Amino acid sequence: MPQYFGKLPTTNQPWTTIGNVKAVTWDNNIINFDCGDSRLIISVLAPNLIRVRFAPTGEFMPHRSWAVAPDDAEWAIIPFTVQENEATVEIETAQIRVCVQREKCRIVCFDKANRPFAQDAEMGIGWRMGAVAGWKEIAADEHFYGFGERTGFLDKLSEVKTNWTTDALDYDSLTDEMYQAIPFFMALRPQVGYGIFFNTTFWSQFDIGAEQPGIWKMETRGGDLDYYIIYGPEPAKILETYTQLTGRMSLPPKWALGYHQCRWSYESETVVRELAKQFRQRRIPCDVIHLDIDYMRGYRVFTWSPQRFPNAAKLISDLAEDGFKTVTIIDPGVKYEPEGNYHVFDQGIENDYFVRKADGTLFHGYVWPEKAVFPDFLRPDVSNWWADLHKSLTDIGVAGIWNDMNEPAINDRPFGDDGEKIWFPLDAPQGVREAGEQGSRGAGGDEGDEGDEGDGGEEENFQSKIQNSKLRIDVTHTEVHNLYGLMMAKACYEGLQRHRSSERSFVLTRSGYAGVQRWSSVWMGDNQSLWEHLEMSLPMLCNMGLSGVGFVGCDIGGFAGNATAELFARWMQVGMLYPLMRGHSAMSTARHEPWVFGDRVENICREYINLRYQLLPYIYSLFWEAATTGAPILRPLLYHFPNDLKTYSLYDQVLLGASLMAAPIYRPGVEHRAVYLPAGTWYDWWSGDRYEGPIHILAHAPLERMPLYVRSGAIVPMQPVRQYVDQAPLDEIRLRIWPGNNEYQLFEDDGQTNEYLDKKFSLASISVFTNSNQTVVEIGERMGEWTPPRREVIVEIVGVGEQRFQDDGKRHTLQF
Repeated sequence: MPQYFGKLPTTNQPWTTIGNVKAVTWDNNIINFDCGDSRLIISVLAPNLIRVRFAPTGEFMPHRSWAVAPDDAEWAIIPFTVQENEATVEIETAQIRVCVQREKCRIVCFDKANRPFAQDAEMGIGWRMGAVAGWKEIAADEHFYGFGERTGFLDKLSEVKTNWTTDALDYDSLTDEMYQAIPFFMALRPQVGYGIFFNTTFWSQFDIGAEQPGIWKMETRGGDLDYYIIYGPEPAKILETYTQLTGRMSLPPKWALGYHQCRWSYESETVVRELAKQFRQRRIPCDVIHLDIDYMRGYRVFTWSPQRFPNAAKLISDLAEDGFKTVTIIDPGVKYEPEGNYHVFDQGIENDYFVRKADGTLFHGYVWPEKAVFPDFLRPDVSNWWADLHKSLTDIGVAGIWNDMNEPAINDRPFGDDGEKIWFPLDAPQGVREAGEQGSRGAGGDEGDEGDEGDGGEEENFQSKIQNSKLRIDVTHTEVHNLYGLMMAKACYEGLQRHRSSERSFVLTRSGYAGVQRWSSVWMGDNQSLWEHLEMSLPMLCNMGLSGVGFVGCDIGGFAGNATAELFARWMQVGMLYPLMRGHSAMSTARHEPWVFGDRVENICREYINLRYQLLPYIYSLFWEAATTGAPILRPLLYHFPNDLKTYSLYDQVLLGASLMAAPIYRPGVEHRAVYLPAGTWYDWWSGDRYEGPIHILAHAPLERMPLYVRSGAIVPMQPVRQYVDQAPLDEIRLRIWPGNNEYQLFEDDGQTNEYLDKKFSLASISVFTNSNQTVVEIGERMGEWTPPRREVIVEIVGVGEQRFQDDGKRHTLQF
């Protein structure tokens, strides 16, 4: 037995495993398996989607009103068959077959070619005190992606991933728990792919063959085992179904796709005005300026410092006239200030909106305003109140909100003292009480729901919050810790939608859970000015995209520490690819604006930010694709080449959409690197050189160049450089097309309002066909009820020539 100095030996409680199937019944799309005292349910929700639920006691938790996935009853009934024999029960849809062995109730799925996937291991399903788990086999050549916000490489085989939101300050490649907790992954091998959404908000963990090679395990501290199996077989189909399950992003305002500038902190109106002036004078495009915590009066949320920002409305108006949108940070911690005439605290206390401990005392911790209390966003009345607080910001022109510290990040003593990170007590009651056998209530109900409890006064109401009777299921922080950031972002989103009329708003959050893409964009928290963090940003963002969250970014240049000129130049090149392109740096670090490193780096930054703005028509169509199908914007190569094993561990090359592939430099002093080009014809973006894949090439990459490649048949719409998105009507659009065969859809709308939901958009289908003698481009008749401004269309066949015409919305066929 190995000895560990200072560590006592541990004996784990044994697992109790599921018994044999004793009886099977089904009704509509629900198949029930009686396994003695325990019970298994399989719900058939779509031809490629099933839900598996297991209750050790036979009693299932109710569907929570704040659940991110719809109740089974909300899915349309689809055709499937159930066949029983002595050994198995087989459920078959148009795409998959699910076989349940009667002995030990083990599950295995098959595709139409009879290839198994998501196959239970020998252990199958088990439980012990405080935990329930499932074990499945890892197939040969199977690799694992997604898992939300994760450090390290792309493939998570042989790793343990815990789902518990935390302030991951100073994270590195070995960090496990992060700001986001998204219990979803996809498993891929050639010809076969499936996704698993572990439908638990409790602490949970995936062990992908670390403890037992060849076996992956999912474990939760909730009472049930509840997970969805999504058959692909390719990543695009898995994500389409997963985001049908958990939701898709709304289209952001187009300005949010431009360059964002941020620092902790631009501490005064004077500094902000000078910052804006520098961008415009230096002709470096920028659309957004973020204001960190120092714009507030003593870190009180929803206030302004009267000394440093004496006329916030005038500042925001002046910035808007020069093309800048203003985004302000909001934290959940509300300064504890009795008799301080602080409206947010006073309203929260008066209406009992803040989280309390199980004994009824108000919970407090320490954040920026020192002693602070925290809203319970699981309650609909609190969420509505918080949403309306944003009106004080939107009324003076604030265009977006940045939610921070919402894991929640709390210390047990003031930030200036040595302290420990804490969160709410795990037994703290949260949300509206939910009815057990009679449906559920919660974030979707209204505060009047509790009126049926009688008139026993405050004592009775408080006692009802912490009781645990048979018909009342009380929600505590144990169950909803992972939801705190998600529900804050949701409240913020709803407030901005309510108070910015028909204009779209921008929300950015640090913490979230599965489905966060519905309410907010996400950045990867407090990274560092290290080459390792530049390198790690690509697999981090790709795995977020493979987890359904497409609008993501990392702080360009690194938040903590001082970037070198070379690091900053390389990071800006990579940042051009990020769906969210934001530069950000921390207090006490050197300034990290694009011009602070000298003329050479400033020119590099300008060139790549210019390229970002030129590519906005292409990028905006990718956002539309994400909003309609759940497709990621930044993609690993395996997304489009899932049968090419060479792409499975390739983390340092990325695709922006289907057509553009970048191979960034992420090490100092490097001017050459190996690049893998998968099957097909590829072109060098800069030189036009042609390559036939699959092939490895050596790319030359001096500091001014990030290797960038284009697939044959690529159709890349581009626009002239703008200093900000809405600087002038788009009077010219260039379709850069590379010889080959392809189809593409160009999406356009006003970029500002939600009228696109009422068909106020333009959608043009574009096709290219190339044979040995000519290339033909067909631009279909414009669809939709939005008309672009009068403009010229330039169709360029790269390396061949170009033709022009006035855009009249009609069909055009061009031959080259």
